[in-house]
Amino acid sequence: MTELLLQVENLKKHFPINGGIFGKKVGEVKAVDGVSFYVKKGETLGIVGESGCGKSTTGRLLLRLLDPTEGKVTFENKDVTTLSKEELRKVRREMQMIFQDPFASLNPRHTVEKILEEPLIVHGIGTKEERKRRVREMLEVVGLSSYHAKRYPHQFSGGQRQRIGIARSLMTNPKLIIADEPVSALDVSIQSQVLNLLEDLQKEYDLTYVFIAHDLGVVRHISDRVGVMYLGRLIELTDSEKLYEKPLHPYTQALLNAVPIPDPDFKREEIEISGEIPSPSNPPAGCAFHTRCRECMDICKTTRPEFKEIEPNHFVACHLYE
Repeated sequence: MTELLLQVENLKKHFPINGGIFGKKVGEVKAVDGVSFYVKKGETLGIVGESGCGKSTTGRLLLRLLDPTEGKVTFENKDVTTLSKEELRKVRREMQMIFQDPFASLNPRHTVEKILEEPLIVHGIGTKEERKRRVREMLEVVGLSSYHAKRYPHQFSGGQRQRIGIARSLMTNPKLIIADEPVSALDVSIQSQVLNLLEDLQKEYDLTYVFIAHDLGVVRHISDRVGVMYLGRLIELTDSEKLYEKPLHPYTQALLNAVPIPDPDFKREEIEISGEIPSPSNPPAGCAFHTRCRECMDICKTTRPEFKEIEPNHFVACHLYE
């Protein structure tokens, strides 16, 4: 078996809701509610789901940009959730993030050179000359020119900005990259270029990705395994091909059914999801999806299904398979 790089056990993040005159806690939003998975070295794990299902929060918890309410994140046998600030800073050299909005994540007052140099300065890597050389080298690697180093972020297009974001994440030679919807803000033609770039970089630098997205086509293109999230919980996780050919959870089936197929004569059974997504501050009892599920049984309304292996490497949280 390939070596595990990252292991996540029962990860939770609950945000307090304050109200009243004294701002007392009146409830909590269960953004991430007991998520468990692992990531093997050199693979790409895709995480998909609707907006608000907790996938971006999960990505931030992995790097401890947010502190978890409960649970454990183990990276290379170190429990990230218990590290001190100094230990965490050392580990962060090995774990980096590509953010969704390339314009918001780049400082508009700094030149590209200063933005890319910053991780090297923070971690005390190289002399001034070596850092400048590394900046030029990484710009070439991501398909930009070394003379772009003197420009500011507003002088680039969205796709070029995202390339700068990718270059920044690679500066410290990390092992794991959390890509939080890295192509959702880009045109479709640019999306494919950035995805191909990410795949090439993975081979060249032996990278491991956790790729967060809501576009199932994009995830299929890049992922080895895919996890589907709904209302803060992981409901299905398996190999990319298996998930697309034989989805087991009713929610996954409905998601894949909504992907358009470019053939006007193709007919398929319509799977509708009725109703609204429940509020994460007041999730339904039992299975979180039971309020919208066409396969709903009585047990679904009272008992939360266990997330377990139904077939080899195919995990599902659904009462239909018990």
